[in-house]
Amino acid sequence: MDLIESIVLGIIQGLTEFLPVSSSGHLELGKELLGIQFKENAVLYSAVVHAATALSTIVVYYKDILKIITDLFKFEWNDSTKFVVFILISMVPAGLVYVFLGDYLDALFSGKILLVGFMLLITAGLLMASSRLQSKPGEITPLKAFLVGLAQAFALLPGVSRSGSTISTALMLGINRETAARFSFLMVIPVILGGTALELKDYFEAGSAAQSVELGTDVLVAGFLAAFISGLVACTWMIRIVKKAKLDYFALYCLIVGIIAILAGMGLIGG
Repeated sequence: MDLIESIVLGIIQGLTEFLPVSSSGHLELGKELLGIQFKENAVLYSAVVHAATALSTIVVYYKDILKIITDLFKFEWNDSTKFVVFILISMVPAGLVYVFLGDYLDALFSGKILLVGFMLLITAGLLMASSRLQSKPGEITPLKAFLVGLAQAFALLPGVSRSGSTISTALMLGINRETAARFSFLMVIPVILGGTALELKDYFEAGSAAQSVELGTDVLVAGFLAAFISGLVACTWMIRIVKKAKLDYFALYCLIVGIIAILAGMGLIGG
């Protein structure tokens, strides 16, 4: 993978991590279209660009994060304490899935264009349902946090949008739009950072560091910066979109791209 390809994939990761169109699915499609093959180093590159998107989330929500940290040191039960507990609850499903099915899921991220296509159709369905099946408005509860966490766990499949599934689920559960976006983006920070740490651990334990010549420092830095900057733009944009209830446009996009991916996976179009 060269410098330009790294930047392109970094931009794809940054934009699609926050826009409800599936970052994992688009990365697979991007690698397929660009003909990129980087085997073991895919783990290293994935860790780098995911760390970049986590950092962009922290930058966008730094005021919220500082307030949460400050309130936690008051050692009392308050809104910030409850919010952290809800985030911890939401992490449980994805954590269990990753621990018990991690190796199986990793095998799905390898040119499975047909699977990506079908999962994008599911993402489209969730987005369309979110504006039509909303419950009575209410606050986040432990049960709602767990259900949103289940949506996040489902989004471990390539082609299922994490932000799309979690925000859609939150809206259908009656969580107001601003809180749904805030909860969706903040709940992913520990998941991404934890996943990145595990990816790096596996990478170095496998001895892949000796093969990092394939991905030079300039390539990794370019991918990181591209993912970080595009992530800042996408996260800020997505917050506004959710408030204005315009997810149907992304549903249509996922539907079209999903159909194209399915046709490509069946060999009906493309090379």
